[in-house]
Amino acid sequence: MTGRPQDAAPSARAAVWGHQAGRFLAHVVWRTRVTGAEHVPADGPVLLAANHVSAIDGPLLVGASPRPLHVMVKQEMFTGLLGAYLRSAGQIPVDRTGGRTALQQALAVLRRGGAVGIFPEGNRGNGAVESARAGIAWLAVQSGAPVVPVAILGTRRTGEDVGHVPGLRRTVHVQIGAPVHVVRTDLPRRQAIAAAADDVRTALADLVADAQERTGVRLPEDDGARPLP
Repeated sequence: MTGRPQDAAPSARAAVWGHQAGRFLAHVVWRTRVTGAEHVPADGPVLLAANHVSAIDGPLLVGASPRPLHVMVKQEMFTGLLGAYLRSAGQIPVDRTGGRTALQQALAVLRRGGAVGIFPEGNRGNGAVESARAGIAWLAVQSGAPVVPVAILGTRRTGEDVGHVPGLRRTVHVQIGAPVHVVRTDLPRRQAIAAAADDVRTALADLVADAQERTGVRLPEDDGARPLP
């Protein structure tokens, strides 16, 4: 028996199951306040770009999205029971030393009209979106998909490390912004990707700032790194 080709899209059916599990986590385990869900197109390819402060941001993004979502998750998470859950939920493992396979799988999802979630910062930190990696820009340029910025607040507080799992029924906030179309036809491909990455970073950083003002919930004041023993 042969497995799925390496660059093929993960199962859309798996993402539907993952969406149901994510909604349980977001709205039963935690108390998630979602605004702006109407900004996510009901069909067609779309990229959801979120800031990243905590270990639960991935499942929270899946549960807050109005559509089933394939989130790009670092490969190190795909071990043991958690890894089995992520694979069964249709998520995409990312080898951060060379992410070509993950990008091709995400592009395949977009080309069949699906939705992909990505954390442009690349790593968990304070979530202020001071940088954005080129992967999301490459996907947007290659697919023509709009990018929907998503601000996540409250999943980690100052003093909690990035691996902290919030207690039962903690209130967290997810604010979804208007789609951003970042494809530039007036620039060479490399410059278009660089410009798209900057456009995504700016849109997401502005949304995170707006969400803090609207909710009164602030980003953590640290990067969540565990202290050395």
